[in-house]
Amino acid sequence: MSNFAPISTALTLSLVVPGDEPLPVDATLEYDITDPFAIHLVIAAGEGLVRWSFARDLLIEGVKAPAGEGDVRIVPVGGRSERRVRIVLTSPDGAATLEAPLAEMVEFLTATYAAVPSGSESDLLDVDALVAQLLAI
Repeated sequence: MSNFAPISTALTLSLVVPGDEPLPVDATLEYDITDPFAIHLVIAAGEGLVRWSFARDLLIEGVKAPAGEGDVRIVPVGGRSERRVRIVLTSPDGAATLEAPLAEMVEFLTATYAAVPSGSESDLLDVDALVAQLLAI
């Protein structure tokens, strides 16, 4: 597993704007075995990037049924011909509703589970190093 390259998928999300046409937003989904429980969503925002991290389990649940509470909620939407995944992000600065094609999300998740099967995430964590890092703070 030490030769594992992070999994990264570039995609164009749709920013849902109430009463208007959705706006395209460039984004990247990232997964790295050094943080095996997390998915990272990096969104292009103006001249910079906004990074959201959330549980991989949340994304897998959210492609099937509404999931999440609080800052990140994921909901499958659309009919048979155009299934999408809605990602609702909330922070003290505001909220954003983004949508992505379901097929792209499932393809990304499939790659992450091929690299790190469900239930094996904790095998990749060096708990002693994590505790030492926390105690050094």
